[in-house]
Amino acid sequence: MVKITPNPPTADEHVSRAQSARNNKLDEAANRALDYYLKPMPKGEMSDKPNTIFRIAPDVDSECLLANLSENLASANAMISDLAFGLEGSRRHFALGILQMIEVSELLANRALDIVEVR
Repeated sequence: MVKITPNPPTADEHVSRAQSARNNKLDEAANRALDYYLKPMPKGEMSDKPNTIFRIAPDVDSECLLANLSENLASANAMISDLAFGLEGSRRHFALGILQMIEVSELLANRALDIVEVR
């Protein structure tokens, strides 16, 4: 005798399907958690305040950033030098201290620029 309807799934098949679906969900959740911590997605300038005028593009390479830093420090060096030599007394010493910090920072930026890997 031929049956028209198929056999209903057994209890084991039903449990294994539910367990398989639950395992898939757990695997997906575990992969999302691992990706969150091990492969962080770049967040578009989340550290900047929303009301700032200037922002740095997230795809700028480190060589370009260091080159611009070096140029900015050189400009600050020129401005504070001009200011310091027009002052006298403790104000001049204060400006010369700032000048020295800028010069040391410029040396550090130039050294980092020398050893950065070009991509």
